[in-house]
Amino acid sequence: MEDKIKHKPYHFVIYALLTVISLIWLSPLAWLILSSLRLESGALTSYIMPKGYTLDNYKRLFTETSQFNYPRWYMNSFIVAIFSCLIATVFVLGVSFAFSRLKFTTKKLMMNLILILGMFPGFMSMIAIYHILKSIGLDGTLIALVLVYSGGAGLGYYIQKGFFDTIPVALDEAALLDGCTKFQLMYKIILPMSKPIITYTILTAFTAPWGDFIFASVIMKDNYQNYTLAVGLYRMTEREYLYQFFTRFCAGAVLIAIPITILFINMQKYYVSGVTGGAVKG
Repeated sequence: MEDKIKHKPYHFVIYALLTVISLIWLSPLAWLILSSLRLESGALTSYIMPKGYTLDNYKRLFTETSQFNYPRWYMNSFIVAIFSCLIATVFVLGVSFAFSRLKFTTKKLMMNLILILGMFPGFMSMIAIYHILKSIGLDGTLIALVLVYSGGAGLGYYIQKGFFDTIPVALDEAALLDGCTKFQLMYKIILPMSKPIITYTILTAFTAPWGDFIFASVIMKDNYQNYTLAVGLYRMTEREYLYQFFTRFCAGAVLIAIPITILFINMQKYYVSGVTGGAVKG
């Protein structure tokens, strides 16, 4: 009992510190939401709390689309993120399974090569990628963005492979003795036990293209109708539009969080499922 009493002051300090950190972390989000509801226009204000509140900033995003077609950009981003997520998830899990469970001659060489390639930022090659896409007539298209975001996804296999390595190899041997193929081994044994890492892969594969600006801006150039949200909202912050559209920019930035929030809420239960669901042996 005395030990618990002695440690209570330390617990209070820890909780107080976490509370302060949480407030610091949440303050930009709160400011963004308040700005999206602000009645008065302009980007720079000498006060934090708006003098008036309105939902018109959200409404006008979807009704006044002659200059900034926010609904079109939202749909573009959603399409690119969905297809990139599906393709990238399959690539990453496939590469991770191969390096974790399969044995082949060039395995170590390929892993070292991927490690070296991963040291170079992806945007270093964006000009070359743009000219390749332009030469085949895909520049300024949503297909180009899907190819860019999902094409090199398999290079980020490290976390997924580390998770697969924790699954006992004895399960593989038992499944192969029962007549499982390599595909059945992955589909019926490994994946059912890997829900947390699959969830992580899906979330990261969706959020990366959803909020990317660099590749989208380079590939789309002046193709206004195929802008994604990141590129379109950036146009709202240009000097000639900033005063008039800043509050609408904040409203658009708030709406960006909706798909990611819904996806996380629906998939967070799989984080804790782990191996408790078991594997289906067949």
